[in-house]
Amino acid sequence: MSEKITPYKDSSLSKKEQVTRMFDTISKEYDGLNRVISFGIDVSWRKKVVNLIGQNEPNSILDIATGTGDLAINLAKTSAQKIIGFDISPGMLEVGKQKIHERQLDSKIDMVLGDSEKMPFGDDSFDAITVAFGIRNFENLESGLKEILRVLKPNGTLVILETSIPTKTPFRQGYVFYTKYILPLIGKLFSKDKVAYSYLCESASVFPYGQALNNILHKIGFINTEALPQTFGVATIYKATKK
Repeated sequence: MSEKITPYKDSSLSKKEQVTRMFDTISKEYDGLNRVISFGIDVSWRKKVVNLIGQNEPNSILDIATGTGDLAINLAKTSAQKIIGFDISPGMLEVGKQKIHERQLDSKIDMVLGDSEKMPFGDDSFDAITVAFGIRNFENLESGLKEILRVLKPNGTLVILETSIPTKTPFRQGYVFYTKYILPLIGKLFSKDKVAYSYLCESASVFPYGQALNNILHKIGFINTEALPQTFGVATIYKATKK
């Protein structure tokens, strides 16, 4: 299990409460700063997630840790009749609602506030579930994955997009340097929350990835797990099925 990393080390709040506060604070700057930090490559990663989900022609999709709704909006291109974007941060959801309204997708996408480890949905509710850059923010990873398994329909598809660490030289060394020194500096210069991007880097550095995360998915009860490294391994797309 990964080491517990929290945004505010001097805070008495739970990780869940700290993550909510952090994302509320950076919600209005999040999209723009993310495009800069990732050089825009995250857009192509999300497109791959949409393609994987679209292969099974789902009718209902739950996008957990939806944030400002980027992935939920992209998923509107699939056959899904209903998409729910689910997040713990009211600030992020408000930004997402504005984006959805501007694109006239209000009838297709609902943005719902809640805790991903205690979701207000019945068993076997969704054909597909996605999580982009969100599972490392779970207070309890296994608890969150169990909830995902619970609300996913049998034979339903889970696709996770998450940061990972390249394994090959020189990409690993370049990644470590960038995330340890450059990315936090960009965050401090341009973000309202000076520790937010340091937390995002630090949490990524200790989070299980590749086969380690596949092993956890197997333990929870998922089958047919795949790990698909992206862009030299700086991110990984995971695909799994509920038996």
